Amino acid sequence: MSELIDRTIEDVIKQAKMHNRKSDSKLIMRAYKYALENHGDQKRKSGEPYIIHPIQVAYTLAELGLDDATICAALMHDLAEDTAVTLNDISSEFSPEIAEMVNGVTKLAKIKYVSAEEQQVENYRKMFLAMGKDIRVILIKLADRLHNIRTLKFLKRDRQIAIAQETIDLYAPLANRLGVFSMKWELEDQAFKYLYPEEYREIVEGIAKKREERLKFIDQIVDEIKINLKKEKIVCEITGRAKHLYSIYRKMKRDNKTLDQIYDLFALRILVNSVKDCYAALGVVHELYTPMPGRFKDYIAVPKPNMYQSLHTTLLGPNGTPFEVQIRTYNMHRIAEFGIAAHWAYKEQSFLHGKKENVTVKEDKLAWLRESLEWQKDMQNPDEFMSTLKTELVEDSVYVFTPKGQIKTLPKGSTPIDFAYSIHADIGNKMVGAKINSKMMPIITPLHNGDIVDIMTNDNSKGPSRDWLKFVKSSSAKTKIQQWFKKNERDLNIERGKEIIARELKRIRLNSDELLTNKNIESTLQKYSFKTIDDMYAAVGFGSITATKVLSKILEEYRKTKPNTEIEEKIEELHTRHNINENVSKTGIIVKGIDNCLVKLSKCCNPVPGDEIIGYITRGRGVTVHTKDCVNIKDLFKEEERIIDVYWAQESTNKSYNVEMTVFANDREELLGDIMRTAQQDGSKIIGVQAKSNKEKIVMVELTLEVKDVEAVNKVQRELGKIDSVYDVKRKK
Repeated sequence: MSELIDRTIEDVIKQAKMHNRKSDSKLIMRAYKYALENHGDQKRKSGEPYIIHPIQVAYTLAELGLDDATICAALMHDLAEDTAVTLNDISSEFSPEIAEMVNGVTKLAKIKYVSAEEQQVENYRKMFLAMGKDIRVILIKLADRLHNIRTLKFLKRDRQIAIAQETIDLYAPLANRLGVFSMKWELEDQAFKYLYPEEYREIVEGIAKKREERLKFIDQIVDEIKINLKKEKIVCEITGRAKHLYSIYRKMKRDNKTLDQIYDLFALRILVNSVKDCYAALGVVHELYTPMPGRFKDYIAVPKPNMYQSLHTTLLGPNGTPFEVQIRTYNMHRIAEFGIAAHWAYKEQSFLHGKKENVTVKEDKLAWLRESLEWQKDMQNPDEFMSTLKTELVEDSVYVFTPKGQIKTLPKGSTPIDFAYSIHADIGNKMVGAKINSKMMPIITPLHNGDIVDIMTNDNSKGPSRDWLKFVKSSSAKTKIQQWFKKNERDLNIERGKEIIARELKRIRLNSDELLTNKNIESTLQKYSFKTIDDMYAAVGFGSITATKVLSKILEEYRKTKPNTEIEEKIEELHTRHNINENVSKTGIIVKGIDNCLVKLSKCCNPVPGDEIIGYITRGRGVTVHTKDCVNIKDLFKEEERIIDVYWAQESTNKSYNVEMTVFANDREELLGDIMRTAQQDGSKIIGVQAKSNKEKIVMVELTLEVKDVEAVNKVQRELGKIDSVYDVKRKK
C-alpha cells in the first residue's frame, strides 16, 4: 500500500498498466482532466489543490489492481457532491457504470433529517445498497477514507476524533470483512494515533527501544527455518514483521498487560508454492521450536468468511520468547492482502511465477452482505442500526458443524438459535431444542469452535419466543425472528400502532382526522418504504420505528399547507422528544411497556450504563436489572415469562453507579497506595476497599467504585492492569 507521497496521474496510469497491460490510459487521463477542470480552484484543509485527493484515491485502487472504470470513478468520486457536475453528466461523458459507482459514494446531503444520527444512518444504508449492487463502491470508499485519515492532522481535534472513531467502528471492520488487510491495518493504526495519542506514543517508543534486539532475534529464527526448509526441498520466501500498533494495543487492553508483558510483538510469514508445502513447512517449524498449546489455527481447512487462508502457530523461540508464524501459499497471500479486490487483480497478470489464474468470488463469501441488506430494510432506529452494524462487522467468529459435517460461521457468542436460523428460517421457527456434541443443552448456550450442533424441530411448534431476541448474536437470526412476529402478529401490531400514534397526537393536541390524510402520509410512507398506512401502524406497534419519527415527517408535510407558528412549535416538541422517554426510573432504566415501575439494579452484577441488560419481574419488588452475562442468568431463565425488555435512558449518564472489582497482585511496598490513586480518576470514586494477602505474598484487593458508565469501568480496569506487580483485574458479574 502506498505511503503518504504526492502521486501524479502518470503514477496512477503506470500502476494500472502493471496490473492490466490493456488498461485504457486515455480514458483514465480524460477522467483526470474532467475532475481537474470541475474541481477548479478548490482547496483541501491542508491548503493543497483538491485534485491531489482523488489522485491518491485512484492510485490506491490501481495498486489493488482494480479496473479502469473503478479508477475513473475514483478520480471523479467527489464531483457530484462538491461541484456543479451531475450524475447524468458523468453518465453522458463516460458511462452509466462509472456514474453508478460515483453515486454509490456520494452522501445524501440535500435531504432534511430529524437528527444528524439519522442522516448518518441513511448515508450508511445508501452505501451498503450500492455495495450490494457493485462491490467496487466500497473499495472506492475505503480508499477515500484511507487518504482522508492520512491527512487528518489538518483538521480540528473534534473532527479528528469523530473521523478516527468512525474509521475504527465501520471502515476498518469493513476492510477486514472484505479481506483487504493492506487497508485494514493502516486504517486502524492511523485512527489509533488520533483516538489514543498517549498510548500510541508509548507503544511506538517502547517498540523502538528494543528494535535492534528484536531484529537480531528475527534474523536468527529466519536463518534457522530457511536452512531446515531447504533440507526438505521446500521453496519458500520468509519475511519478519512487527505486529501492527493497534493490534498490540487491543491485546494490552484485552489482557490488562503492559507493553513489556507482551512478548509476541512480531510474526514471521512463510510463503510457499502449494497447500502441501504449507503443512510440510508447519511440520518443520514444529520440530524446530516448541508450539504453544491452544495457539494453532488452521484457516486453510476452515477459511475465514473474508476468504483469508493461512496456518497460524505460536512457538517458543530461544530463551522461551514466543513468536507467531503464518504459513500460506503465494495465492493465499495475494488474497490476504487484497481480499475481494483480488477478483479483478488476477484477471490480467499472474502473481504465481508467470502462471495465469483467474480468481472468482463465491456467492457464499458475500452472504453476510446480502443478509445485512435484509435487516437494514426494516431498521429505522439510528442507535439500533449502528449497534447491529458494528456487531455484523466484528472480526471474532466461531466455527461450528452440522451433524453432516457442514461448517457454519457465526458471530462469537452465538447460540443454537443463531445456528438454526443460519440453516433456514423454518428450522429456527420450528426449533424446540438442541444437542451440542450429542448432549441436550439449553438453546441459549454459547457455542464454541468445533461444536457439532443438532437442532430438534417440531411442526406443531408455536414459533419463536420474543426472549430469543435477547440472546441471538447474528443479525440474520434477529431479522428472521422479527419477521415471524411481524407476519404472525400483524393485526395486533396495527392496533397497537394506532393506539400509540393516537396517544402521541393527543399529547401534542392535534386532530388525527386533519393530520392523517393521504396527502400528508404519502411522503412518509415513501420515505420509510411502507406500502400502506397499515404497514406504518404495524411498524410503530412492533417497535421498529417510533411514533415521534413518523409524526415528525407527517407534520413537516402538513406544514406545507398550513404554515404557522403553532405547527413549528409542535415539530420542535416532537424533535426534542425524539430520544427522550418520560418513564425513566431513578436508576436511569426504561422498562418497555411499563410506567412508574419500581426498578432495582442487581447487586450480583451491578450493571452500569453501557452494559447489555435484561429485566426480571420479581414478586412484589418491581423489576430487577441484570447484565446479560450475569452469573445468575441461567437461573432466571427457568422462569422465562418473568423476563422483560429494559434499556438505558439517554440521560442516565448524569447518574453514578456502584461497581465491584478485584485486583490480584504480587505484594510490594506502596502497592495499595498505587491502586487507590489509579482507581480514582476521571470522576471515579472509591467508596469501599478491602485487602487480603496469603503466605505466598499474593494480594487480593476488593474495590467498590462509584462510576458513570461502562467506559469508565473499562478504563479503570485497564489502568489498574498497568500497575507494576498487578497480574489480573476482574469485575464482579
